[in-house]
Amino acid sequence: MDGAVHPSLLESVSAWVLIVSFALSLIYEFWRATAKAGTSRYDSMRAFVQGLWLYVLAAIVIVLLFVGVPFAAWIGLVFSVLVILVSIFYYNPKMMPARRPGLFDWFEDLVYTGLAFVTATLLALEVAGLTLS
Repeated sequence: MDGAVHPSLLESVSAWVLIVSFALSLIYEFWRATAKAGTSRYDSMRAFVQGLWLYVLAAIVIVLLFVGVPFAAWIGLVFSVLVILVSIFYYNPKMMPARRPGLFDWFEDLVYTGLAFVTATLLALEVAGLTLS
């Protein structure tokens, strides 16, 4: 043993899933702030900048998962569950209708939320002590 802490496979895969979902979300939100600016109060550069804290938080969770710090799986699990709850109870009923969504909006929403479910499932397996074989 080299004494270093290494992330589990589930933590590493979860981190990659979070990277994909938050990269998609960041691109989508920037597109809404520029190409769809003014469609709703959520579609402006100001709203985009004000929402960047979420991507910083996601980056911190991703780093923790990649580094394999103790409790990283728990932190990632709680973060993913909170993202799911916000998507279901705030984003979908409040923001989506205001944005007058099209096909790309629905695609991004479903993929982003779906990837949050994938992350939560992988990290739930990790904290339960189960492994993939």
